[in-house]
Amino acid sequence: MMTRAYTFFRRMAFVALLLIPAIAFANDRQTTLYAPPVLVDTGLFKHLLPRFSLKTQVRVTLVEDPSVAQLTIGAEGRPLFDGLDQTWSLAVVDKDHPGTKRLADWLRSDVGRRTLTGFAPGGTALFAPPTDSGPVVAEVTFDGDAKLGLEVSRAKCTRCHTVDKSSRMSGIGSTPSFAVLRSLSDWEDRFTAFYVLKPHAAFTQITDVTPPFPPERPSPIAPIELTIEEVEAVIAFVAGMAAADLGKPIEHQ
Repeated sequence: MMTRAYTFFRRMAFVALLLIPAIAFANDRQTTLYAPPVLVDTGLFKHLLPRFSLKTQVRVTLVEDPSVAQLTIGAEGRPLFDGLDQTWSLAVVDKDHPGTKRLADWLRSDVGRRTLTGFAPGGTALFAPPTDSGPVVAEVTFDGDAKLGLEVSRAKCTRCHTVDKSSRMSGIGSTPSFAVLRSLSDWEDRFTAFYVLKPHAAFTQITDVTPPFPPERPSPIAPIELTIEEVEAVIAFVAGMAAADLGKPIEHQ
């Protein structure tokens, strides 16, 4: 009996040793975040966190007590975004935790900022880049699939816009082409938030982002439906295209 019991406990100890790396890996794929109720109640994190988890497989749990959170959004830390009449900052408490670091890096990245400022319940964006963060010089990168972006643009945007040379006979004459839009200094903002800008908001649906059209106010034309990944792909395509040469600025005398 003693021999069997000894063998059993040895096996259990061995199994426990095997499980330790798996448990540690699982913990690296989780992190906790605190944000004030006024911010949580906007629905921002229902929009933001699933997109982060889908891309990274890191699970984020919102906690009600900031003292147990690995990251906090509030008045302290590095300015992250503006909204609700104040600047919201990100503070990283557990800087050595892989999942925590990944969330912090993503929120500060170009994709994270676009996802955050693209939150527009009811068609109105609630948040914008911070205004008091000081000058920041950073390389802007686009993670979308540019090839897919061209395909999506041809399939869903040529009813109004000329997308490339192959679609130059399509579109509406008074609507600027993608190349003209690309030449504008704020082209990235225009393409990132196009679905909340007129006239797009009246007929555009972004999966899991825009609310359904009210039954009493359906889309006036056949709606355009895109996913967040397709929007990012279109932005990547436009980022790589040549801007239209509009000549010298008009000089007034």
